This record gives sequence, structure tokens and C-alpha cells, in this order.
Amino acid sequence: MGWWSRRRARRTADAGGGHHRRRPVDGPDMSIDVAKVRTHLESFAQSRRGVEAYVEPPTNVSATTVILIAHDGEWTRRAVPSRDAGFELGRALGIPVYDVHQTGYPSRMREWNSRQRKG
Repeated sequence: MGWWSRRRARRTADAGGGHHRRRPVDGPDMSIDVAKVRTHLESFAQSRRGVEAYVEPPTNVSATTVILIAHDGEWTRRAVPSRDAGFELGRALGIPVYDVHQTGYPSRMREWNSRQRKG
């Protein structure tokens, strides 16, 4: 898409040309059922061994999330209300909790994803 095409598309979007704006991820409309999230994560942590929690920061398209990764790389991710809530949830589950920006994702997660793609 060229420069002038972008300007034209933006102008029509601002004028109500069928495009819609995204609502803020952490805006007032965001509702996270903390009880369901906690239940799911507890179930995952109790049914697998070597589980660690990684708190992921919010992005333009997703809220703050907690990803639990088991010893074999199997993982699950759920949205949480805030970074602090993510760390507290991991501590309440009795598992190690890390900030993904400081540690990165463990290689076992990438290996598990690769195995799942291959079948």
C-alpha cells in the first residue's frame, strides 16, 4: 500500500467509511472472570509437573496475561486484570513466577509447539 493510499484509507475511516476503531484493551468494557481463570490455571498446574508461570505485559491487542508452562513445554494462557494480579496468582498456586520481559520464554515451549505442528 502506498503513502497516498494510506492517507485515503485513513480519511474514509475517520469519516465513518465502514472502518471501526478498536476499543482499548484495558478499558472499562474489559471483563475478566477471575474465578474461571483461577480455576483453569489451578487445574493445569495440579495436573502437570514442573509448571512455571510467566506474566506477559499487555499489548495493543491483548490484555495482561499469565502463561503456565509445564516441564514438557505444554502451555496455557489466560488474561488477568493486571501485572500484580498475575504475579499474585502464580504465588497463590505455589509455582515460580517470572516476568517474560526479563526471562524470555523457555525453549521447551517452542519445542512443544514445534512437535504439535508436526503432528
